[in-house]
Amino acid sequence: MYTLKAEIERIHAWRFYGRVVGIQGLLVEVAGAQQSLSIGSRVNLLSRQDKVIPCEVIGFKADCALLMPYSMLEGVGVGCQAYVVGEMPVVHPSSLWLGRVVNAMGEPIDGKGPIKSGAEAYPIRAQPPAAHLRNRVGDKIDLGVRALNTFITCCKGQRMGIFAGSGVGKSILLSMFARYAQSDVSVIGLIGERGREVQEFIEDDLGEEGLARSVVVVATSDETALMRRQAAYLTLTISEYFRDQGNDVLCLMDSVTRFAMAQREIGLAGGEPPASKGYTPTVFSELPRLLERAGPGVDKGSITGLFTVLVEGDDHNEPISDAVRGILDGHIMLDRAIAERGRFPAINVLRSISRTMPGCNNKEQNDLLVTTRQYLADYNDMEEMIRLGAYRPGANREVDDAIHFHPALEEFMAQKKTERCTLEEGYAQLAQILRNGPAGEDPNIINDDMNTPQGMK
Repeated sequence: MYTLKAEIERIHAWRFYGRVVGIQGLLVEVAGAQQSLSIGSRVNLLSRQDKVIPCEVIGFKADCALLMPYSMLEGVGVGCQAYVVGEMPVVHPSSLWLGRVVNAMGEPIDGKGPIKSGAEAYPIRAQPPAAHLRNRVGDKIDLGVRALNTFITCCKGQRMGIFAGSGVGKSILLSMFARYAQSDVSVIGLIGERGREVQEFIEDDLGEEGLARSVVVVATSDETALMRRQAAYLTLTISEYFRDQGNDVLCLMDSVTRFAMAQREIGLAGGEPPASKGYTPTVFSELPRLLERAGPGVDKGSITGLFTVLVEGDDHNEPISDAVRGILDGHIMLDRAIAERGRFPAINVLRSISRTMPGCNNKEQNDLLVTTRQYLADYNDMEEMIRLGAYRPGANREVDDAIHFHPALEEFMAQKKTERCTLEEGYAQLAQILRNGPAGEDPNIINDDMNTPQGMK
């Protein structure tokens, strides 16, 4: 781990300079300093108006270093000075960052004045802990959302993806996690977010109480690709700091897709060949490097990651969705058809999965969920015939039971944005629904102890 002293010792007694020799779009070619540069090095450009524009080295071509800027290039032309400022970007987070909103550079943007830095330096692009040293996932975490707590239970240190097309409710579901989920600290990354929605999220969805135990990292959609990518890295870096303090951290990121789009822009600008749907090979190598940083810690502490994925064209097999689904420990599918008929959150329980289940439940809870899922599956198989009136009651006992339970289960899975439901309440409510069987009998799996589930970790 880097310390402030070690970072000071890395500062050279001299400075290397170069000159801008070409600009194409947002790609800047600098000559004269390439011998002192490497991939990821930071370079500052001095515009003709003496404005400093930070850049990052993304590649090399012949005798030139290829740079991309963190801000716009107005005032930069051929001959402008470029000087090397460092190779390994770091931040110095501290507990005083709680309740603050920062940009991708770790600078405060909430109008509350300067932010005090900690003594220890954390690299922006850190490596995840060694796999053989990590703890296993911990106990269940209460997300406050009824359908997820019961059907797609998440544990501390688990990483889950929320997959949906635009306008189906990803951001609303994330705001419910930010407000209701049980964690010591929340770190929220708004990557490529609409500018007008940032203040709404902080004031309306997060609220003063939620913000007090959170750090919010913001990079809006109008910022450069480097800023959007760096905001995702910084979100995990701050999470790692609080994890190392022994906290169970809830890391929320909206969205991984915009991180991938930013990396695609950077890769294409650097001359990488496009692969699947224009995404470059580095996109698929950077995704696991980012997402693997979440998870259980080595000693105490964990990072529970919940990452939204914008599914382009509602195609859940498009490249980014497919890659992220293979990296994470489960996926929550939001269905546009469910949202269109007015049920929110629009979670498709049958298509969603948590890889910590059924191991995190006791036998009674697992039996309850298996039976409920069977009712949902039977209704889903016959839904079209039922809606058309082509199904005749009495033709199939399982389908009749599924039709009987369907309204109550739909109501169970629906939840208002302002409503919170605990783990215990969710299992108790689901057990109560199944007690009201078609003929009034109690299903065999329901016992008197289900109102207070036993054996929960």
